[in-house]
Amino acid sequence: MSSVSAALLDDVKKYIDEYYIEEGLSDEILQCPEHAKAYELREFDIYEEESRFIEAPSMEKYTIAKNVKDRSLSDLLDEVDDTFSEALFRLIDAKGMKDSQVYKRANIDRRHFSKIRNNPDYQPSKNTALALAVALELNLDETKDFIGRAGYALSHSSKTDIIIEYFITREEYDIFTINETLFAFDQPCLG
Repeated sequence: MSSVSAALLDDVKKYIDEYYIEEGLSDEILQCPEHAKAYELREFDIYEEESRFIEAPSMEKYTIAKNVKDRSLSDLLDEVDDTFSEALFRLIDAKGMKDSQVYKRANIDRRHFSKIRNNPDYQPSKNTALALAVALELNLDETKDFIGRAGYALSHSSKTDIIIEYFITREEYDIFTINETLFAFDQPCLG
């Protein structure tokens, strides 16, 4: 018997229904002439809005691209951000947490966590990265940045990602409740 309430599951379902984007949905919409025209107008409005900022008099159009082009590879490599592992341990220290607190909250075993600690270039699975973000109680922007260091992103075409986003935006970080909810929606669990 699940300890996740029917009310919680109903709330998560509503959240999924609101944010879930099925693959190919945009293609289906664009096949209808009225919808395609509305989509085209919407895209044009977005382009116009962005253009207003790009063409601002105080902004030099190509300065950024030119500066990057003129820089050497070694200059660019000198500015590499923290790896996933480095960011993880920096966040643990910043939050005043112990390693054991984090791997227990993430539902990850000690040996797996030790591999992460001993390898600065460790590349986690997306589920492991998300479990650690939950364990660290990161907000949505911090989570996106954190999992981005491992090459991942949250997507509204993934029910798993939407469910994780649901809990993070509500600052509910109990991995077991999250996993029970993922299980209830036939999604892979974290940790």
